[in-house]
Amino acid sequence: MVQKVLLLYGGYSAEREVSISAKNDIATALQQNGYHVIEHDLTDTWRFLDILRQEKPDVVYNGLYGNWGEDGEIQALLDMLQIPYTHSNMLASAIGMNKNLTKLIAAQSGIKVAPGEYKTAEQYLTEGTKIPYPYVIKPTSDGSSVGIFIVKSDSDRKKVHYDNPNLKIMIEKYIEGRELTIMCLEGKAHVVTELKPKNEFYDYEAKYTDGFTQHILPADLPKTVTQTCLKYSEIIHKALGCGILSRSDFRYNPHDGVVFLEINTNPGMTSLSLVPEQAKYIGISFADLCGKIVHNASYRQK
Repeated sequence: MVQKVLLLYGGYSAEREVSISAKNDIATALQQNGYHVIEHDLTDTWRFLDILRQEKPDVVYNGLYGNWGEDGEIQALLDMLQIPYTHSNMLASAIGMNKNLTKLIAAQSGIKVAPGEYKTAEQYLTEGTKIPYPYVIKPTSDGSSVGIFIVKSDSDRKKVHYDNPNLKIMIEKYIEGRELTIMCLEGKAHVVTELKPKNEFYDYEAKYTDGFTQHILPADLPKTVTQTCLKYSEIIHKALGCGILSRSDFRYNPHDGVVFLEINTNPGMTSLSLVPEQAKYIGISFADLCGKIVHNASYRQK
């Protein structure tokens, strides 16, 4: 029986502060489930190994977001150490963090995706793109809408800048319409939330600033659109081999239909996060959700 849980938070990514802001609520929820919780801020990998050696946790709760947390890196380390961890395994995490690979799998699975191209930042800046205005540029492997540009004109294009010329980016047709998101819990999608941000799209500020985004739960959509969203969410969750939990994002308008944007294999758990909100809607408390996540912890067997 699981008794000791090491809550891993912080980390090295651009989403470090998001992880820190979520950890107190997660720790309280785990304690309500009767677990002895050890909190560890990942700032040094060797120190993390020392903590694992000293504490010998039954489970590591992966409260890290972004690169080095939900991209397969920490999962691979814990697989090697044969320590159970939460959320998705190494392969699903790595693929899910790579928007281009996820998009290819989605398209092959019958899910509608936006037309696009895959390039380095330097290639885009020197060669341009065949995708007509308006289009969206986003890093292939960053979360929380970090580094996204909506390009509608030549003047917008001149504002696009990335420090790393070798950064892999995706250029996609900009899909006008409604922003939708769906939690898939234990392989089942239940309800659709519509997001109405004050900003042009659901960016970092809209996600993590109270009052910047209106959540409409359940979304007021035609029944067929809701069913398509739920179906797509379950299909991509299964296709990637996700663990207990994922969250998929879509755009919808009557012309383009439901278009898949991306999947998150380790969705946010802050007070403004969408997964706890949808879980509550279907009768699952935050504490029970965290308990389910820990109960489903696993690792790759040797």
